[in-house]
Amino acid sequence: MASARVVSTCLFVALLTCTLRCSQCVKLSNIILILTDDQDVEMGGMFTVTPLCCPSRSSILTGKYPHNHLVRNNSISGNCSSTTWQKEAEPFAFPVYLNKLRYQTFYGGKYLNQYGSKDAGGVGHVPPGWDQWHALVGNSKYYNYTLSANGKEEKHGDNYEKDYLTDLLNRSLHFLEERSPSHPFFMMLCPPSPHSPWTAAPHYQQTFSDVKAPRNGSFNMPGKGKHWLLRQPANPMPNSSVEYLDNAYRRRWQTLLSVDDMVEQLIKKLDSIKELSNTYIFYTSDHGYHTGQFSLPIDKRQLYEFDIRIPLLVRGPGIKPKLTLQSPVLNIDLSMTILDIAGVNLSTVNMDGQSFLPQMAPSLRNGTERPFFLVEYTGEGHSSEDPSCPKLGPGLAECFPDCVCEDAFNNTYACVRTLKDANLQYCEFADNESFVEVYNLTSDPHQLENIVKKVDPALLQIMNQRLIKLESCTGDSCRNFMSCRYLLNPDFLLFYHAMKVDGFAFGARKKVVQVLMSKYLHKCNIWYELSL
Repeated sequence: MASARVVSTCLFVALLTCTLRCSQCVKLSNIILILTDDQDVEMGGMFTVTPLCCPSRSSILTGKYPHNHLVRNNSISGNCSSTTWQKEAEPFAFPVYLNKLRYQTFYGGKYLNQYGSKDAGGVGHVPPGWDQWHALVGNSKYYNYTLSANGKEEKHGDNYEKDYLTDLLNRSLHFLEERSPSHPFFMMLCPPSPHSPWTAAPHYQQTFSDVKAPRNGSFNMPGKGKHWLLRQPANPMPNSSVEYLDNAYRRRWQTLLSVDDMVEQLIKKLDSIKELSNTYIFYTSDHGYHTGQFSLPIDKRQLYEFDIRIPLLVRGPGIKPKLTLQSPVLNIDLSMTILDIAGVNLSTVNMDGQSFLPQMAPSLRNGTERPFFLVEYTGEGHSSEDPSCPKLGPGLAECFPDCVCEDAFNNTYACVRTLKDANLQYCEFADNESFVEVYNLTSDPHQLENIVKKVDPALLQIMNQRLIKLESCTGDSCRNFMSCRYLLNPDFLLFYHAMKVDGFAFGARKKVVQVLMSKYLHKCNIWYELSL
């Protein structure tokens, strides 16, 4: 009997040892995130939850909407890389989780706009989770900048061979050579391109000489029916504004050629060290950009597609080539997707986003799609008037040629966006007008007509309720919507209320509802919400 116990104990220990060894032998995938600065959508596409640098990058790192990570703009007072951010948000950013799983981590390039400033702790502050840290101090530059090289100040001048920042990010190749092959790696590469001052590498400064900003869609169109900020630019734009934005557009393209080179060298290095087939690579930007849309010369910050849609390209194990996702994907989903790839139990992570690995690689994961999502922005302005535009008065910011201002204190808005069943956008401004903009992007993809006065009030109420829910959501409540109030399909609502207007009897309407409930509303009790 005793010998049997010994044998069973030995067998249990042997099995446990084998299990531990086997789990340690499972090779986790490597992950690379390439994040450009101010790149509008030309390749693939996902949505940013806020169209400004620091709040958007904070959303990527934390997987949270701005109302939860509390970064509102690019200033220290707006919580950009502040000591509060460092204490309350950075310890829970997704690289921390990866580092705990023994991922070898590398950061290179722009971090947050106020990073490295005196009020943000200087270059000595290295966020947790990073083994190698080569972060730009302040906002995007190509020359004459300072890096925090693992917490030590490293100044750079204007020598192309030594200092051009996009090329300098090839330090990541040395990281790949020196890493331990026993553990996976994560790299986040953040070149300044195509952010201003749009300084291209010397050998690319003559390229695209005949390129101009696209003249289609809403280019040089008036902002009729939109928030007052969109109604103030002169239309048509003066030639000086058009020449300025064409030059910006061309130079932005030139800077991206160095990003192409960086990506090419990275792919070749992964192939040479035989890690390419086991590496997920994400390519995206922090937000979009406009050049002439609605007669706004250049910038971001607006609620329209050109500012909130951003590139998204992904390759990696289990992803079929040339696959296009139709599901709405947000930049707050990047962190959850990366953690999903790394094998983290997502139920233990307090983030607002959701993994889109199930949509990219359905053979690896099962998942659901979100029915709608939030875009939010807090406007900025100056308390005094712009000296170059004294007639405009205070409260404005980002005033470009010909005194066209791109931001204001009351350019503060929140939008709910639907894609799955109806391509709609509903936005409310925090101003004394309580201004609302509504767009049907199926019939009006360039958002030329604000249809708020043409839409059935019942639909506006539903969208308003969705917005209220999203603006206060946190974690799981930002992606799981169990109440029937939030599952109602906008197309169905429009159809139903059209029947009421056309005089369909209650019985006929009820029969239509019963037929459509199984498709849209399942077992929900909708009678109160539809006001039958």
